[in-house]
Parts: sequence; structure tokens; C-alpha cells
Amino acid sequence: MADNGLVTEAGGDPEAGYETRETLELVGLMNEADSIVPAAVGSVTPVIAAVVDAVAERLRVGGRLVYVGAGSSGMIAALDASECEATFSVPPGVVIALVAGGSATALEAEDDGEGGARDVLAIEVGPADAVVGVSASGSTPYVLGALESARAAGAFTACVVAAPHSALARLVEREIAVVVGPEFLAGSTRLKAGTAQKLVLNTISTVSMIRLGKTYGNLMVDVAAANEKLAGRVRRIVATASGASRQQVDDALEDAEGDARVAIVSLLAGVDAPTARRRLDRSDRSIAAALELAE
Repeated sequence: MADNGLVTEAGGDPEAGYETRETLELVGLMNEADSIVPAAVGSVTPVIAAVVDAVAERLRVGGRLVYVGAGSSGMIAALDASECEATFSVPPGVVIALVAGGSATALEAEDDGEGGARDVLAIEVGPADAVVGVSASGSTPYVLGALESARAAGAFTACVVAAPHSALARLVEREIAVVVGPEFLAGSTRLKAGTAQKLVLNTISTVSMIRLGKTYGNLMVDVAAANEKLAGRVRRIVATASGASRQQVDDALEDAEGDARVAIVSLLAGVDAPTARRRLDRSDRSIAAALELAE
């Protein structure tokens, strides 16, 4: 254990001899260390599922998912938030990340607990929102200040940490503690802890979007065709979901004004685009539910 008592800082060994080992050996050792992360995440799936349900419930009624982090944790959170817009056509401002100082290099901002609280107040977090703090140690002042403010505002609160019994865990309703142990480089929590954070946040955002009907099977069906690559993806998704020919897919997407879900329901149910859209509106935009409806 490190002198400061943090498991995330433990494991320092000046006799590890990394500098004298062959590159291939070091790569193997690092891969071996990383290999424990998926199992550690798997051990906390029940609490991840509970957080997902809470997040999806709030998003369904117009709330937001707000990640809060500092340093590499903040950047991992920001990446997950940014991907939700392109992958699931989430409107800007619905899934967002508050990052201390706005950058992984703003090291002083990590210690600004009042800054975290101010940032939460600035976006007017309230009871409709879910706020998830991301901190390997569970003791980052910026994240603590933000979560204190979010809790006071009545938001649902959770945390993703790599240390047990953390200060952050004591603040929130749900603690996702993925304890991966000492890092390959002592204290470098962008490694195993960061990988665990990425896996957990991927799961929170992706499964929340599944709960919101933004998928059909394992297909992403709420993709905005904002560029040529995404337009091609939309066509492939509609073709895979419907089994229709390329011309049928193109015609259905044109009638659906580019909405993949409308095109899929239209093709599978044999109805026109306006009817498909009405069915989706009545089924909370779920393709599976819309296909069970009749006019």
C-alpha cells in the first residue's frame, strides 16, 4: 500500500528492473496486468445495471447524463459523452462531461472542489439528471465538489472508482468500485483503472441507449447520416435489418427522410413512411414494439 493509503498509488518497486528487460517481455508483462480488468468489471455488473436503469429512466423523461472527471478520467468521460451524439443521434447537451479545467493537462484544476460545484451549478443540474463521478482514487476534490452539488440539487448520483471505501463512494447513491489493484507503473491510473473506466462508461451509455430503443437487435438504428461514411452505415443497417434490396432500402430511406428506424418499420411491416412514423411515436421509438402495432 502507498504511504498515503491509496490502493491506486500502491505497488512501487524500484527493483522491478523494467529498464533492463527486453521490450517483448515488457509488452507481455503489461498485457498480463491488463488482462485482469474485464473480470474486475464483471464482478460489479449488478451495480452497473442499477446505474444504467437509473440513467435510462432520467434520459427517457428529458433528463441528462452528466459525467464528471479530472485528468485522464475526465478525458475518458468526455470521449464517451461525445460518441453518444454520433452513434445514437443524442442531441447536444444530453450526455455531457464536466472536465476539471477543460483538459487532462489542467492539473491544478483537479484540486478545485469549489470549481466542480460551480460547474454543476452552471449547467443547472436538477432532479431530472443523473451525475456520474469518475475518479480512480475516489478522492479527487473537483469530482467531490461536483457530486456534492449534484446531490444537493436532487440529481441521481453515482461514481466509478478503483479504490474501495472512497470519499466519493460515501457521497453517492451508487458506487461502481472496480478495484484493479496496483498499476504496471505505480500510480499511473490511466492504465488498468483507466481501462476499467472506459469499459464501465461504454456499458452505461450503450445499455442506456438500448433501453431507450436506439437499437434493433445489435444494430445502431438511430445514426444520423452526417457524412458519407455514416450514410453508408445507415444503408447497411437498414439492409441488414430488413433484408431488402439496395433499391428498396434507398427508396425507403428517401421516403423516411433518412430516418433508419422509420425505413426499417416501413419495410418490415409493409407500410408507408407516415404510418411507420406513427407506430414508432406510439411505441416510444422502439422498432420491436412498433412492429407489433397495427393501425
